[in-house]
Amino acid sequence: MTEKKVKLLGNKEVTEFVQAAENCKFDIDVFYDRVLVDGKSILGMLGLDLTKPLTVRFNGEDEAFEKVVAKYEVK
Repeated sequence: MTEKKVKLLGNKEVTEFVQAAENCKFDIDVFYDRVLVDGKSILGMLGLDLTKPLTVRFNGEDEAFEKVVAKYEVK
């Protein structure tokens, strides 16, 4: 299980994240506080409070998706 914190600042970044997530064959959960959404759902992702860092949790490997996560990762 891999868990990373990311900061997505707008619709363009959310769209890029979801498009990369859709190509993965494993589940991707995105959450903050008590709110949990499917990382492959554009509506779910756009419904999140993008002013907060989001936690991305996934159990699998996909090079393209991991590059997108690394691009927006908060350290």
